[in-house]
Amino acid sequence: MSQSPSPASDTPAPADDRSARLPPDLLPAERVALDLPAGSKKKALEEIARLLAVPGKPPGADQIYEKILERERLGSTGLGRGFALPHARIRGLRNPRGALLRLAEAVDFAARDDEPVDLVFGLLVPEQAEQIHLDLLARLARLFSDTQRTSAVRNAASVSEILALLNPPAAEDESTDQRG
Repeated sequence: MSQSPSPASDTPAPADDRSARLPPDLLPAERVALDLPAGSKKKALEEIARLLAVPGKPPGADQIYEKILERERLGSTGLGRGFALPHARIRGLRNPRGALLRLAEAVDFAARDDEPVDLVFGLLVPEQAEQIHLDLLARLARLFSDTQRTSAVRNAASVSEILALLNPPAAEDESTDQRG
């Protein structure tokens, strides 16, 4: 009785499940691209690298692409159900950085289930941040294994709607210290 699933709910995951949210600063709106016509895995990886790059600051999109490709050569990051999680650890990066690409048409990503991919979440973490890297990979895999949520992301009309799905408001709003 404590859970009442609602197919029309705006937030498909329970609010008390911390793993059902992204860290708040991981995915800003400017790193989300919707309905891009990538056409191939290579183009999708190039686009995710471009989204992950910060203009005028290292690492550049080319370096990010090479690091992501280096990881991809070890095995596909296509996790299944149309979702891929290309990722890399980057020297000189200070904080984790994410980007989301929703493709206009799914592309072959050599995913585990042989299904084409239309949602690509790129993740960069500082080179020395092994545990943070593993924790974020696990959180993202859980988040995108929620079929209700991924369906809602696929059908979202805007970047802000997607961000609301991936970063629902925290339940602990009362923990804000008002004394300054």
